[in-house]
Order: sequence, then structure tokens, then C-alpha cells
Amino acid sequence: MEKRRVVITGMGVVSPVGNTVEEAWTSVKNGKSGIGKITLFDSSRVDVKIAAEVKDFNIENYGIPNRATRKMARFSKFCLGATAQAVQDAGYTKETLQNDKVGVLVGCCIGGMDATSEGFKKIDDPEAGPSRIPPLTTPLMISNEAAANVNIYYGLKGFSWTMGTACASGTDAIGLALDVIRSGRCDVCITGGTEAAITEFSIASFVALQALSHSYNETPEKASRPFDKDRDGFVLGEGSAMFVLEELEHAKARGAKIYAEVAGFGSSCDAYHITAPLKDGSGAALAVKEALEDADLKPEDIQYYNAHGTSTKANDSGETAMLKLAFGEHAKKLHISSTKSMTGHLVGAAGAIEALFCVKAINEGFIPPTINLENQDVEGGCDLNYTPNIGVREKVKATASASLGFGGHNGCIILKEYTE
Repeated sequence: MEKRRVVITGMGVVSPVGNTVEEAWTSVKNGKSGIGKITLFDSSRVDVKIAAEVKDFNIENYGIPNRATRKMARFSKFCLGATAQAVQDAGYTKETLQNDKVGVLVGCCIGGMDATSEGFKKIDDPEAGPSRIPPLTTPLMISNEAAANVNIYYGLKGFSWTMGTACASGTDAIGLALDVIRSGRCDVCITGGTEAAITEFSIASFVALQALSHSYNETPEKASRPFDKDRDGFVLGEGSAMFVLEELEHAKARGAKIYAEVAGFGSSCDAYHITAPLKDGSGAALAVKEALEDADLKPEDIQYYNAHGTSTKANDSGETAMLKLAFGEHAKKLHISSTKSMTGHLVGAAGAIEALFCVKAINEGFIPPTINLENQDVEGGCDLNYTPNIGVREKVKATASASLGFGGHNGCIILKEYTE
């Protein structure tokens, strides 16, 4: 049976490098970092003083009144802001969207950590205690609330699902959205990822895990340096990227602009360790191979791979090994880059914003760089072409983007140029 084709007709983003698609894309094209000193809390008690924060975010800029978001945590506001952009970009309004068969599927790993942290502060305060915990703490902190708030705001009564597969959440959400549209469960799916976990508790927890970069507190823009010999951990980021995915004939019937086709999805689990990836990359390679097969493409059909590229010792070498397994000899010809060098690691939203950059790479024929790649760790196994420091013009017909999460969760999506 022939698969229903699925295309992207709308995009939106709220991120450390810009709060619109064009602003974010211009930043990464030009190698502009969104990492800086932490301002969201007093970082004096933690060893890491830097993060990739969203700046100058105002929900009203997207036509959403502030009163509509008063009962939302930061991650839900980001999601709604990015969704509003994507919905408008796709040519929909609240009313026209309600006339279609629409689902919502959002990737989110951590949820409302700001609300959780505030609740802990109250319970530990001797002058407050358990009875003073804000009554909306639970609905603010649980990870499904971003998707729920999208449904509530737009009056959408189709499915409202949340994908929680750690750092693969955003990628897996888009992949599952592809599958549900193919299945006929819906014609349109609002999908992507969101996260807002820059709190003292989150930073301290990742510090305890020895996962964050700690050597660049005075030069934050240098801290995220995937595949570089001097990398020492990832930089926590926040934000949201959202898409309108649509069945092709449905999109054509309403005259929608088509950005790209979502061609394939693959998923796997390392079944190995709760935080560490398989060193040989074999688990993640299964997801990439499955995505290529699903897209009916060969490795040599892919021109650009947006790397998970976290800037940790374990990920970058393991991901390189994975690329060699998944792409074979073509891995040496691939254009690869890690945009996390600029955005930081958006956790549950990482795969979504990286998918957005893949779409822009297809649309504009431009490969964004991996910045801070000053001393490539060839001896450590990072010996491919990671597009160091300066982006390059290149015709891009098809891209792959993989996300590799704690627990061994791996997801990969294939995006390609739309042709009739």
C-alpha cells in the first residue's frame, strides 16, 4: 500500500538564537552563539554560570494576549509562541484550523521545572511549608501541559500527545506525527518540541552528573564546542520549535506553501546504559538505517546531517562511529554540523529546532557551521567533516537529523526537498 506523503507547511521557533524562524536561522548561518551568563536565577551556588537562555520573549508578539498564558509554565509559553508562528505561517487561523482533522504531538523531556523549583522553595521555607505550595504547581509542571495548552488555546479536540524520550523527544514527536498522518488518524498535526529547564536545581543536577561544560564561565560563547579536543560538556538551553505537518493532497487542496517533505523516521534503543551511549554507535545506527529505509533513500542520497553533537566526550566520538556504521563510505562525504554549538542543548526541543535548521538548509542551499571547532579531536575518533566555524553553500536535496537521548533512546528523521 502506498504511503500518504507528509509535508511541512508551517514553522515557528522560540530559541536562544532568535524568536522567529528567520532570526534564528540568520544567527546559525552566521555562527552567532546564543550562550551567555545565567540571568534566570542567582548562579552563585553552582559551579556552572552559563546557559543558552531565550531572550526578549514576549508572547504578545505572536498575537496571543498575556492573560491567555497566566496559568502556564515557561515551557508551555514557549510552545504556544512557536505554535502560533507555525499556524500563521501555514495560513491557518483558529477558526479554519478547527475545521480540519488536527492532532497535537509535542516532545518534552523535563516539563515545568520552574514551577517544580518554586514548589520546592516553598516546602523548604520554614516560614511557608507544604501548605504554601502554589495550587497550580502540578498542572504547571507536568510535561503534557504544553500540548494540552495548544489544544485549549486553538480549541482542537483531536488527540493531544506528549513524547518523552529524553533528548530524542522532539525528533520522536515529529516522527510519530509522520506516522499518524500516514495512518489517516489526522490530516494535519501540530508537532515539535519544547523545554525550559534552566533553574538552579536543573543546573546543579547536571553538574552532579558531570555533564555540563564548566571551563568556560568567563567565555560562554566558547563553551559548546562539539567534536573539539577541548570540549568538556554540553550547555543547557531552552526554547521551542514547532511545525505544521500536513498530508500532501490536503496541503495542495488549500494552496499551502510547502517547505519540505518529511520522508522517513527511525527509532531504536541502545539497551545499554541510563546515560552513556554505546561507544560503537551501533544502537543509534539502527535508527538512522531504519529512517533511510522508511524514506526509500540510500545513504549517498543524503547531503547534510545535523548532528546531535552535544560537546561531550562520549557523545561526539560515539556519534561519529554511528555515522560510519549508518552511512558507510559516504560518511566521509557528508556535510555534518552541530548547531548546538550555538543554541546549546534544548533537551526535549533539541531535535525539533535541529529539524527546522535542516528545512532551512534545504530551502536555501546552505550548511550551517559547527562553531568553536578549533582543534578537531581526530585522535579521539572525531575525524569527519563537521563544517568547522564557517557555513558553506551547497545544494541540499535531503537531510538526516538524529537525536540520542539518555536511556539509549535514538530517533532519526529524514527531510527532503519537495517535488511533485
